[in-house]
Amino acid sequence: MTEPSLAVQIAIRSALIASPAVTGIVPSAHIFDRRTRPELFPCIIIGDANTALEPITLTRSHVRLFADLHIWTEESGLETVKTVAGNVGAALRSKPSIDGFHVVDWKMTGTRFLRDPGGEYGHAITSIEVLLNEAPQ
Repeated sequence: MTEPSLAVQIAIRSALIASPAVTGIVPSAHIFDRRTRPELFPCIIIGDANTALEPITLTRSHVRLFADLHIWTEESGLETVKTVAGNVGAALRSKPSIDGFHVVDWKMTGTRFLRDPGGEYGHAITSIEVLLNEAPQ
């Protein structure tokens, strides 16, 4: 079985590259998992994730997952990064199908918009929370 955070990462990227509203601004090749600072603009970096066992039942088959997406634009303001964040929110509104898991809950919990001290970049961090139940084997 796939590790839950990897399964969610794949589902997130699939939803984003399937959205013309997202890829109309951010090319699909600029939506990735990377640890370094962005070098391609605009881009969406699928960031760190956190998983926790959710003791809903005695089977211990539920996992709650928290993931962050970092949206970067090369602009002095926040207009484009806010537009991309809105499009990301729309693209991730529906619960996806994830192999090996039943998606119990899928929601965006918020977006923070950060100003670049140098005034060169727009940056947003969108947070997602997911509750998964392992599919029976």
